[in-house]
Amino acid sequence: MKGMQSATAPQPRTRASKQARREQLIEATLNAIERKGLTAFTLADVADGAGLSRGIVNFHFESKDKLLVAVLMQLSDEYDRNWRAELAAAPADNATRLRTLMLADLSPRICTPGKLAAWFGFYGEAASRPDLRDLCWGRDDAYLDALDEICTGLKAEVGYDFAPAKTAMSLYAMQEGLWLRLMLGNGELRLDEAVEVSLASLGLLFPRHFSPEGDLLDRG
Repeated sequence: MKGMQSATAPQPRTRASKQARREQLIEATLNAIERKGLTAFTLADVADGAGLSRGIVNFHFESKDKLLVAVLMQLSDEYDRNWRAELAAAPADNATRLRTLMLADLSPRICTPGKLAAWFGFYGEAASRPDLRDLCWGRDDAYLDALDEICTGLKAEVGYDFAPAKTAMSLYAMQEGLWLRLMLGNGELRLDEAVEVSLASLGLLFPRHFSPEGDLLDRG
């Protein structure tokens, strides 16, 4: 029995090693995309950035297209897990949930230079590649649905004079714009400043729930 356990013990470590290697290569790919762009980087750039042989990249991903799909899947999964986990941990009131969503979208884990460069690179390619388009818009649709539901709840609470779906789309578009400014601004817009802008919009759109700075009002 002990002999059987000893013989099978290395298998989990091998699987973990393969996963760790894939994650290392995906991180190197994000760095390469940040430096050269989505279409210009090569598998050689990824290998060199990871400090590995080019054969290792081909072993794990076979082609640049398969590597790109793996990168986008990881970005999409990470993004989805992040805001869903933050929302699940937030109090149940709609105002807190909305503020939580806005902050999750500008999380330092999500808004790194490499990840933002990758997202916008994928957006550019998605028009002609259905496999990329589904992964990109799937992320957007779920987040937008959550915004819409919360905006509907806030309107029901105090009778705001707005269309919830349009308000949700406005918030979503602003967040995308902040992402773009963070990526293209060459440091002119810092992440903490983007957060301030995002929260200030809550005070403008929902003045009975948020202060002008986006802090929650005591409506007790």
